Amino acid sequence: MATKSQAITLPTIVLGVTGSIGAYKAADLVRRLEERGCDVHCVLTKEAVAFITPLTLQVLSGHRVHADLFSDEEHGVVHTQLADAARLLLIAPATANIIAKLAHGLADDLLTCVALATKAPVLLAPAMNVHMYEHPMTQANIRRLKALGHRFVGPESGALACGYDAMGHLVDVERIVQAALAMLPRSRASSPRAPARR
Repeated sequence: MATKSQAITLPTIVLGVTGSIGAYKAADLVRRLEERGCDVHCVLTKEAVAFITPLTLQVLSGHRVHADLFSDEEHGVVHTQLADAARLLLIAPATANIIAKLAHGLADDLLTCVALATKAPVLLAPAMNVHMYEHPMTQANIRRLKALGHRFVGPESGALACGYDAMGHLVDVERIVQAALAMLPRSRASSPRAPARR
């Protein structure tokens, strides 16, 4: 893996983490992506913070974790900085809520603003209750995003937090990593500068 001083030449992945029990796997996801030579910047929704601490992801990524669209600690227009820097926007886990927001063009928090502003490809790894996943509205939202060019990895059948053993389980972290790497542009030319490490 490249040193942190070389990070500006590495492909930047903006990792969006939403409010699912699978959010704890974001730590392993960041670690594996960094090991494969990616520069990962994390954006958490307010619901995700209930499942994983920003400090954990900050230590693993070496970057400040962004969770607030209007933060006194941020400098510049962070959502456009992240959107411009991204070579890939990866949202894992992706809840029914974030899928619905993206499908309808909502931009009411930092992650959705990044998603609406970026020109990078988007990869989503859904995780939710089976009935939420199979609901016609969720399926329609997924079809709409696929028609826009967004890619999906999973979900799969497995043990869900609600007690069901059914479809809606977040896929294995390595599958997400492989799908993300496959979507990165082949060129490793540096992308616009993301918010600086802190």
